[in-house]
This record gives sequence, C-alpha cells and structure tokens, in this order.
Amino acid sequence: MVFSYGFYNDIHTPTLLLDVRRAQRNIAHMAEKAQRSGVRFRPHFKTHQSAAVGEWFREVGVEAITVSSVEMARYFAAHGWNDILIAFPVNVREIHKINELAQRVHLHLLVENETAVAHLAELLIAPVDVWIEVDAGYRRSGVPWDGDGVVALAQQIARCERMRLRGLLTHDGGTYAARSQGEIVEASIRTAERLTAARRRLQNLGFDGLEISVGDTPACSVLDRFEGVDEIRPGNFIFYDWMQVEIGACTPDEVAVVVACPVVSIHPERNEIILYGGAVHLSKESLLQRNGRLTFGAVVLIEKDGWSAPLPDVWVRSLSQEHGVVYAEDAAFATLVRRIQVGDLLGIVPVHSCLTADLLKVYRTLGGEYLTMAPIPGNTWMAERS
Repeated sequence: MVFSYGFYNDIHTPTLLLDVRRAQRNIAHMAEKAQRSGVRFRPHFKTHQSAAVGEWFREVGVEAITVSSVEMARYFAAHGWNDILIAFPVNVREIHKINELAQRVHLHLLVENETAVAHLAELLIAPVDVWIEVDAGYRRSGVPWDGDGVVALAQQIARCERMRLRGLLTHDGGTYAARSQGEIVEASIRTAERLTAARRRLQNLGFDGLEISVGDTPACSVLDRFEGVDEIRPGNFIFYDWMQVEIGACTPDEVAVVVACPVVSIHPERNEIILYGGAVHLSKESLLQRNGRLTFGAVVLIEKDGWSAPLPDVWVRSLSQEHGVVYAEDAAFATLVRRIQVGDLLGIVPVHSCLTADLLKVYRTLGGEYLTMAPIPGNTWMAERS
C-alpha cells in the first residue's frame, strides 16, 4: 500500500506548527493594551526563544525584553536587543557571563537574597539595574511582600555604586490556579496591591522612583487596563495553549501552535490512537479540566490552512517518552477514525506551549518556513568549549 500523506508532506516526526497570523495578532493586541494603559511592555521571550519571532515584536515598537537565563540573554543580545531583563534570581556562578553582558547591553538583574547581592557588590565590573523579586503569595522565589527582607535588600543595594535599584518585580503564578476570569482579576488586583504596599514602605524610607513590574499571561490577557503597575512581562500569550483556554485567558482560535504528530496505530477495541509524540516532545505537563478529565493535550485535525477546533470528547490520556495515547468516547472515536488512518497526522494543543517549544526547538509555519530557536542546551559545558 502506498500512502498519500496529504497536507504537510515534509512532516515525518513530531513537529511544532506555528500559525504566524495568530501569533502576530496576539502580539499586536497585547502591545496595544500596554500602550493604552501607559505601561512598559517588556515581553518575556522564554516562550518563543527565536530571533526571527523576536522581530515581530520590534514591528509593534518593543525595545525592552525579558528572558529567563543568562544564555538566553546572550543569544538575544547577539541579535541586537540592548535592554534585557533576566527574570530569574542571579546565579553567582555565572558572574563572568553577567559581567560580559553588562558591558555591552543595558542589563537588568533579579535578586532575592542578601548573599547574591553581596557577591554582585564584590564582583560586578559594570553597572546594572537591579530588581528585587517579591513573593506576593505564589511561594516560588522572592522575599515576602510584607516582611523586612525587601527593606534589607534595598538598603544593601543602595550601598553598591554599580547597582541601581530599579523597582519591585513578581510573577503572579497564582493566576494559573484560577478557573475563571473573575478569579484571575481578583488575583491580579491582590498582587498589585501587595507590591504597592511594599513600594510605599520603601518610599517612606527615602527610596523614590521605584517601579512595579508584573508578568503573567492570564492577568495580562484578561485585564483591559493595567492599574497600579509600571511594566508588564507576559510571554506565553504569543502562542497560548490548552491551559490558558481552560482558565479563560484565551479562546481556542487564539492558540497559535499545535504539535503535528504521526498516527502510528489505531486500537478500536479500546478507543485509542497511538501517536509518535510523547513526553520528549510535549512535556509531561498535565491539566485537570473542568470536566474532571486529566489531559496532556487537546486534539485537533490537521487541515490545509492550519487545524480544526479542538475535538470534543477526545484527549491525550497519557504520555511516555515517545508515545502519546489519544482516547475518545465511543461516538467521537467512530467519527475520528473515519477521518484518519495510520500515516496521517493529528494535532495536539499542548498544555504548556513554553515547555513544548523548548523541547522541539524549531517551528514550521503554515506556509512551510522553518524558524529556529536559540541553541541553548540543558547543560552549557560543551557550548562553552566549542
């Protein structure tokens, strides 16, 4: 039997499809909201990690960016970005790379403990802007918004001539636990109030001109205006994903990426379809949906000009390293197997597009162009010696 592979004949393995039109629309919409609110739009580039995609942000006037690692900062600095915030607590073991960056770009660093600040005070050779990471309730990293740590750090930073305290920064990851737009708004208001209270405390001690920077896609997507902050740093919004759909941050037709996965087997006796597309392609991020189903991704049909709406009663039930197992309820399975066969492609809307993009490292646009991402390995030992 000779298979006719239909659309996308160049796809043979799990491939990240990118709808450029949707992504650029998402960028333009967020940039317009930021401009309307009078806040700085410093998008987080950890989601797309691509110099080519970064150029789409320049087209809407973006000049300042956020990244999640020193290596990512080096990559985008090499592609002409000169105002870069590394939104991860300073790793003092990378001080030689930090100093190299600080000498050629306007570098912003994130601190949340006095030990790191002391190391920077001793070892920095060029000036940097510094943000204090504040824990507004997420409990990942940062100093508590209502504790004495914020004051202690501010005073310590002020004593170092190579550090300028720029403001207070947080990631309100708590909005990802919301299950409605109302809950997202409540969480974002609470976060802004807590950072404002921390800033007011510093102002009373003579620290003037400090800014507040926040950056989570759910709040930045749902809010019409950004009150009480000076800067927003969303990243995931460029692509969105199934998690964002479930919590009400976006609609399915705003999702700009899916993973096209080859169908390798169909098992009618158990209503399952086996895909070449597993945890090493999609990540093991899962989501408990409103309907009570645990999913590793929504399922769509690959079409000539993109993909269909998510299929009801069809979902990725499990993932192993290379395997993806799609399950469908009886009626949905009967309909689905009339549309696909072994050798066809099914699309998976990832639960978390940031992780999926980082795993696959290359985008294939609907027009057939391949866009590469930053070549950042998990361990940079080899890269440093090449």
